[in-house]
Amino acid sequence: MTTVAQADEGTGTPYSLSHLDALESEAVHIFREVAGEFERPVILFSGGKDSIVMLHLALKAFTPAPIPFTLLHVDTGHNFPEVLHHRDHVVTTHNLRLHVASVQDYLDRGTLKERPDGTRNPLQTLPLTEKIQHEKFDAVFGGGRRDEEKARAKERVFSLRDAFSQWDPRRQRPELWNLYNGRHAPGEHVRVFPLSNWTELDVWQYIARENIALPQIYFAHEREVFERDGMWLTAGEWGGPKDGEHVEKRQVRYRTVGDMSCTGAVDSDADTIDKVITEITASRLTERGATRADDKLSEAAMEDRKREGYF
Repeated sequence: MTTVAQADEGTGTPYSLSHLDALESEAVHIFREVAGEFERPVILFSGGKDSIVMLHLALKAFTPAPIPFTLLHVDTGHNFPEVLHHRDHVVTTHNLRLHVASVQDYLDRGTLKERPDGTRNPLQTLPLTEKIQHEKFDAVFGGGRRDEEKARAKERVFSLRDAFSQWDPRRQRPELWNLYNGRHAPGEHVRVFPLSNWTELDVWQYIARENIALPQIYFAHEREVFERDGMWLTAGEWGGPKDGEHVEKRQVRYRTVGDMSCTGAVDSDADTIDKVITEITASRLTERGATRADDKLSEAAMEDRKREGYF
């Protein structure tokens, strides 16, 4: 994507934005639109690469002023320790306020029950929606991208959610000429996706350009893993491995991070950003398609969860 601007004065030579400049400009515009239109926006921040890039863009959008948003993380209790450490480091570094909605709290109260497969990703919906209602957040930034999964490809940049946080594809609004409609009734809110038009490769190229720090879990490292359903999973309190599943040490990295029970690693020797970019360029599988077991529960697994209020 190239945006041609006015010619340099005196030379007649046109200048243009790179595709990363154009994507950055679009995202900054979205953050500023939300700041001007909504009263209580919040950024979903897990410490994963997409939320880190999203926060980096928000900081750019408002510098030298602080960002006018708080952060929210839905903690499954089965998150990778490296990612949680990085999350807390970023929050402290930028003096931000972080809300945490804990799945474990809901399990302890008996409001939610553990699933037989041990995964807690589908259990995030209730803590998320109740936190949004309790804090009266009217705009919620998410790091979802259209290239990740077909249900996310349907979603607009401004995605209206009803009073129960549910998503109805039939209520999607047109977004011609980058004009966004944030109108919503009392009790409703809007999910906002500044990275909608980015790809996984765009994200990594931007990380390289901006020298953005990430958890080391995204780079090749030795880890004890076991195989389940064609994925390398990390053993943990969530219930893996089972009988017949053997732990071995392999050199792997993670393309995406989430609940340990359903996020798989990939064999890799990409221990630098340049090597990761080369690896992604050659891949024919999306990061979620390759490494997220919760998206494989059914053909419409993601869309079903989104209709219920999921990210």
